[in-house]
Amino acid sequence: MLNTGEVSNGVKKVLIFSLAYFPKHVGGAEVSIKEITDRITDVEFHVLTNRFDSTLPKEEKIGNVFVHRIGITTKNPSMADLKKWPLALNKPLYQFLAAWKAYQLHRKYHFDATWAMMAHSTGVPAAIFKMMHKKVPYILNLQEGDPISYIERKMLPLWPFFTRAFTKADIIQVLSTYLAGWARNRGYKGPIEIVPNAVNVEHFSQSYTESSINEMKDSLGKKMGDVFLITTSRLVQKNAVDDVIRALPLLSDNVHFIVLGTGPDEAMLRALAVKLDVVERVHFVGQVGHADMPKYLKASDIFIRASRSEGFGASFAEAMAAELPVIATQEGGIADFLFDEKRNPDKPITGFAVDKDNPEQIAKAVEEIMNQREKVRAVVATAKAMVIEKYDWDIIAKDMREKVLARVLK
Repeated sequence: MLNTGEVSNGVKKVLIFSLAYFPKHVGGAEVSIKEITDRITDVEFHVLTNRFDSTLPKEEKIGNVFVHRIGITTKNPSMADLKKWPLALNKPLYQFLAAWKAYQLHRKYHFDATWAMMAHSTGVPAAIFKMMHKKVPYILNLQEGDPISYIERKMLPLWPFFTRAFTKADIIQVLSTYLAGWARNRGYKGPIEIVPNAVNVEHFSQSYTESSINEMKDSLGKKMGDVFLITTSRLVQKNAVDDVIRALPLLSDNVHFIVLGTGPDEAMLRALAVKLDVVERVHFVGQVGHADMPKYLKASDIFIRASRSEGFGASFAEAMAAELPVIATQEGGIADFLFDEKRNPDKPITGFAVDKDNPEQIAKAVEEIMNQREKVRAVVATAKAMVIEKYDWDIIAKDMREKVLARVLK
């Protein structure tokens, strides 16, 4: 059992609802929890999450967080297994099991606030808990990257509770102006704070020896004169990896595409590469940990993710920190930080924008980067300076503490 000091010496306690948490099956939302909680050491954080893996303990402490795990498990499941029977039941069951478990935990720990990580995943149990404990402040964090119409369609069976996930919040923290607009459209009238996700600037801007980078290039099969596009993406429809593959036939044969990540669309994307006769130019690397990702980025030439929707997109900021030119759409939260010369003439230029579902524009942007090296150097420098100034985790954790937590932990 965890030893948390249940009636502890005036330390504030916050319960975080999150579908997943470390050490396995994590994404950007879970990374943000860890990065922020690691930097706020005078608050006692608890995370209520799915267990998934029977080899993980039901309770443990990770960093500055006490982790409580619930739900259906199997032994050592992969990310793909989470969407299959029986683990696929965890997400719908969490809506109610987490509310009941939170009620039990509150009787023991007496939380000073709750914090829901994404409305469509954890807003329902947080809202149910709020209805039972009206005096406990509730923070809703909007991290969603999927299209809003898709999210709302998925939540129709729980619509009354989903509505309360917004309207019962004491404060809503969002990653972007796009998500702030969604909160207002959902009927929320209270305070909204924009606190984006961030990037470990030191990690992604680190230098490697030339021999180390050359080893990475060799492992990827990069030859003299090759241009490597790279993406770090879940292989799902919203991330538009297919549009980059469709752009390859419009580009010279020396342009290759490095795909880091896994997901349900992988078989379709591989088949598309075969159909378009670019199979030799698309390299599916699989899942790569954050520890190794900077080396892959620095062995490549252009970062690209032509997202069809995006709540924020930390991968773009990571690529900027690694000093790669970035091609992206301006969908959702990307518009807050990726500024294009033609589309945003009043902003410092930080990338190259394309319309969604437009492989022709992707090909033109790649050619522009290949042919205008001086311009690209300036854009890359501006983008990295912006990331250092606005999107470092130390800055974001400070804003989270002062603009959000301080308002509810009075």
